[in-house]
Amino acid sequence: MTTPAHPGRMLFVNLPVVDLERSKAFFTGLGFTFNPKFADESSACMLVGEQAFVMLLSREKFAQFSKLPLADPATHALSLYCFSVSSREEVDKVNAAALEAGATKADDAEDYGFMYSRSFFDLDGHGWQIMWMDPKAATEGPQA
Repeated sequence: MTTPAHPGRMLFVNLPVVDLERSKAFFTGLGFTFNPKFADESSACMLVGEQAFVMLLSREKFAQFSKLPLADPATHALSLYCFSVSSREEVDKVNAAALEAGATKADDAEDYGFMYSRSFFDLDGHGWQIMWMDPKAATEGPQA
């Protein structure tokens, strides 16, 4: 049995980008929105879920928070980012929009029946996966 997350807990993922405005335009084209209250010339707060956000930070701003040197996402993977959508069709639609906006295909579609996904590398080389999961499998597990 799992313990539910603290109801007031929020997730902020900080992501370094080369060109903040270009990255904002890219993710806006994928259907994401931004909270202008948490933005300045070197950062933007992308809304991912009710309490989940991706902070797009200029590489200089990111370096202020990190005590370690920045890795090049074109040659080193530190993490992969995944977000869900409401249907298989939306997976394909968002993936096509990403590729049209300059993303690079990362892998072929993966279809497990209860889950379907596609993946791409964004304009800065960060790996993203778009995923749909059958709501029943999400609550009861894939074997249900």
